[in-house]
Amino acid sequence: MDLGDYLTSDATTLAALVAEGAVTAIELLALARQRCDAVNPTINAVVAQLTEVADARADDPGLSGSFAGVPFLVKDLGQEYAGFPTSNGSRALADDVAEDHALVTQRFLDAGLVIFGKTNTPEFGAKAITEPELWGAARNPWDTTRTPGGSSGGSGAAVAAGIVPAAGANDGGGSVRIPAACNGLVGLKTSRGIGPYGPQTGEVMFGMVTQGVVSRTVRDSAALLDAIIGPDLGAGYAAALPPVPFAEMVTRPPGTLRVGYSCSSAINAHPDREAVAAVESAAALLTELGHDVEEVSPPHDDEALARDFLTIWFAQLHGQVADVKRRLGSPDSHFEADTLASAELGRAAGMLALIRSLANVNDYVRALAAFHETYDFFLTPTLATPPPEVGALTLPHRLQGAARVMAKVRAGKLLAATGVLDQLIADNLAWVPYTQLANLTGRPAISVPLHWTDTGLPLGVQLVGRLGADGLLLQVAAQLEEAQPWFHRYAQLDPALPQQPSIRQ
Repeated sequence: MDLGDYLTSDATTLAALVAEGAVTAIELLALARQRCDAVNPTINAVVAQLTEVADARADDPGLSGSFAGVPFLVKDLGQEYAGFPTSNGSRALADDVAEDHALVTQRFLDAGLVIFGKTNTPEFGAKAITEPELWGAARNPWDTTRTPGGSSGGSGAAVAAGIVPAAGANDGGGSVRIPAACNGLVGLKTSRGIGPYGPQTGEVMFGMVTQGVVSRTVRDSAALLDAIIGPDLGAGYAAALPPVPFAEMVTRPPGTLRVGYSCSSAINAHPDREAVAAVESAAALLTELGHDVEEVSPPHDDEALARDFLTIWFAQLHGQVADVKRRLGSPDSHFEADTLASAELGRAAGMLALIRSLANVNDYVRALAAFHETYDFFLTPTLATPPPEVGALTLPHRLQGAARVMAKVRAGKLLAATGVLDQLIADNLAWVPYTQLANLTGRPAISVPLHWTDTGLPLGVQLVGRLGADGLLLQVAAQLEEAQPWFHRYAQLDPALPQQPSIRQ
């Protein structure tokens, strides 16, 4: 196998070739590293190499599993690899070595994947862009002046650039779906509870964060999710698991479905014309495929939801920062200014604000459940605008200094009175106002790459399903992929590389 064949094969194909003896895990690992060496200096997607352990796995004749021998990357947040630091994109954790594999990482390993590196992420995964001070900005392979999204931006960029066919990701407010949309990939945020967490922590953000992957094909996402979901004796409850494997479901037609679509957002009253075009073309395609599709009003107030989401997020961030300071003795200088400011907003808001926002989640759950009594899916853009330019959302230097001072003197109430929360909503959520709904309600949602802008940037569309509809979402995604294939599109970063796919069906 040469690099061209590697770049035009998905993970399912590569696993089959290894099983057939047509290629070895060592050869695939060499190709993945060759591609990484060529493009990573440009996109800064991979921030740590796991050289010796990857070499040993690739050379293990007993390596087994559904993806045995396929190169893979895990996110440097929430996907700990024993013996290596998990930085969470923060200087404070740059040397914090994990004692155990995260459960999701262990399941990736059990599937036979050869994990050879860790991907870039913003500090504590707290942004929809990937520009940590520790590692520097990750860049979008389709246009390196643009962001690959966040917080799984490094994983998204690595897959889009062909370093690996799929990579580990997780999603607390859109962190699987946003990079999927920015990079022309598939990204499913699963229903609450079916993906593994621990042993380092239980459910993050009160269950709003889920583990997953980004990939270039629906069948890869389906089979990789099959590999990681399952019973967890350390979980707080037993979630209902799919009756048959996702990989089997995606081979079946989904039947006729009712889909309600909307581009409306109180946060962004005027989404980019490309976002509107993405949804309208997706609605037309779904109609052609025989589904009942109509425009609807959103089932929730997304501005109120954004406030509750950030209240919960900041409280969680305050707890994380406080824990790192207690455990490692890290000074404020080891954290980014806007992390400190956000954590201080969480502290100053107090317990009552957090409890109110958590209570409000019930209203969003009930409203979406009522919507799903009529419609199987809620269709929206994944992004309200094309991916922003790198640096466009960086806190200005003078404000960084002010944020550090206010955090140090615990002036969170004063900080809140300045209207900074409104500014944070406008700056950080205006381009991604559609993704937080699924996290707060625990519903599954998928982003699929059906649209490219006039300038050649991917811009995904999102489908939100009722609780437990993960398999049905994947079925529809597979139907859309068959009707309007996207696998032949990948960010080459090199015009000499081949463009035609050799994916095996």
